[in-house]
This record gives sequence, C-alpha cells and structure tokens, in this order.
Amino acid sequence: MPQVTDKSQNNPADQARRFSIAPMMDWTPRDQRAFARTLTKRALLYTEMVTTGAILHGTPRERFLGHDALEYPLALQLGGSDPAALAECAAIAESWGYQEVNLNVGCPSDRVQNNMIGACLMGHHELVARCVAAMQATVSIPVTVKCRIGIDDQDEDEDLARFIDTVAAAGCTTFTVHARKAWLEGLSPKQNRDVPPLNYPRVHRLKTAHPELHIGINGGLKTISDCQRELEHVDSVMVGREAYQNPFLLAHVDRDIFGEDTAPPTRHDAMQAFRPYLISRLESGVRLNHITRHLLGLFTGCRGGRRFRRYLSETAHRPDAGIEVFDQALELVNDIDAERELPAHLPD
Repeated sequence: MPQVTDKSQNNPADQARRFSIAPMMDWTPRDQRAFARTLTKRALLYTEMVTTGAILHGTPRERFLGHDALEYPLALQLGGSDPAALAECAAIAESWGYQEVNLNVGCPSDRVQNNMIGACLMGHHELVARCVAAMQATVSIPVTVKCRIGIDDQDEDEDLARFIDTVAAAGCTTFTVHARKAWLEGLSPKQNRDVPPLNYPRVHRLKTAHPELHIGINGGLKTISDCQRELEHVDSVMVGREAYQNPFLLAHVDRDIFGEDTAPPTRHDAMQAFRPYLISRLESGVRLNHITRHLLGLFTGCRGGRRFRRYLSETAHRPDAGIEVFDQALELVNDIDAERELPAHLPD
C-alpha cells in the first residue's frame, strides 16, 4: 500500500488553505476570482469544476483553464473518475500554473452522476483512491479531495471513515468535507445545498481521528465568527455562497483569519483595484455584464447600493457598454465613511 506523502508543505495553496472560497458552477469563473483577490490576498481560490473531457477534448483549452496570475494562489477542481484521464489533466493543470488539483467528490447533480462524477463517487472508495494515486504520481502540486459526509443511506460514521481511510492510504493528505449528506435520490442539487442537515460535529470527529491529515470544513458558514469557531476544531474553512452574495466578507479574511496587521480594504478600495483588470478584459473582447454580474453583492446594505445594482443590471448588458458604465455605477455609492462602519456580514 502506498505511503502517505505530503507534497504541499511549501506550496502556496497549502499556505493559503486556512480559508478558501468554494468552487461553484457559474459563480467562480476567472472574473469573480480576480474580483475576490481585490478583497483578500491570502485566501485560496478555486475554479469552477472542469471535467476531464472538457480539458482533453474541448477547444480552445484557454476557455477551460485560462486565468490571470493575480488570482494565485489558485486551485483547479477536476470532475472525472478515470484515473488515466485525471492524471493527464492534473499534469496539464500543473503546466498551466495551477498550484493544486482538487477532485470533486461532492457535486450531486444528475448530469455529473450519469458520468460518474461528483458525490456518487463516495460509493466507490477504491476508485477514488486509484484516481488520487494516479494524479499524485504525475504531479508535484497537492492533490486534494472535496467530499460530503455521505450519500443517501450511507452511515455517516462508518462509511465516511472507510472512504477517508481508503483515499488517504492512496496518498491524499487533504480533505475538505461539506458537512451535509448528498441525497442523490429524492433531492435536487439546489435542495442538496440546504435540506440535508449540517453535521459539523462529524467533521470535528474526523479531524480528531486523523490528526495527521488536513481536514477542512464547508457548508453553511456565513460570518468570520463562524469560521473562527470552526477553526478551533478543524484545519481550514471553505465558504461558498456567502462569499459570492456578500463578497465584502472577504475583506476581513487577511486580518481576522490569517493575522495580517493590515486594515481591511473598503468597498471603494476594492472597486478601484479591480478597475485595471476590468479594462484589460474589456479590451480583450469580454462583455461588461459578464464581468460585473460578480460585483452586484458588494454594496448590499450601503447607501446607494440598490441604485448601483439596478444601474449595472439595466446598463452593463448593452453591446457598447464600457468602463464608463462601471464608473457611473460606482458614483451612485459615495458614502465611504458609512461603509467602513458596516459589519462584514449583514443579516438576510
């Protein structure tokens, strides 16, 4: 049986893993990641899940793997279950500059199930182990796994323990666990994000049982305080929808999670820092609304925030919309002093 080896000790992804933004389809493409980086320099960012088939057969490859160096530290999440294909894609990811490859063993959608991708792999421990071993043998960057605490009628204790033991024995030292089951029968992907109850204590027990492994937790985390509480029990936290819908949460990560001695940026600081990137993307032919859709939550709760969202929503889609639309939208939110005093998380 292979020895467990940790290749990530000096890797930027490992150093950033204490706080990460979850991979989310349609929500974490390159423009969202570039925007997130204006708010946090330290957090680990993840791509949307990219299937092995898309990388190996899709063209141009830039469509699936393209990114900007300013997004680093950056991990690519892969979807697949063929060890050879995953190994080839991991090698490609490393050559493109990604600093981690993560295997998706948590997505519950019908489409991925039909292709043996995502959460259904929790019922195939040995296959996941072979996938991890194949990737580990091919790359020098960390190979990690994101999974659930179980699927359908699996036992959250015995079956999760068996899964982790099997995959760890193949060489994986880092797991991020969404603290909910995935019900592949009876619940939609959207329902699977909320209906199965959260079971944080199960993930805590997993860490206690495996002090030698890096165990991260995902699911339902909404505030910096939530994250700090969980970090008393596990090695890292991964925040999903809240980081997208309320991105200003990220402004507090470097100071309050990583201990940086720096003041959080204001919302206006972030927008001005994002402006050069936005201009470069517009010059490359990207439509303004494809970029600004990721900014709409930044001014929630601020004076003028609703006007900001409405203006971008009604104007940025126009074919001739340029940087002036961004600037005009920003002028609608000018109460900088008030925004400095708002909490990082606003109640729903």
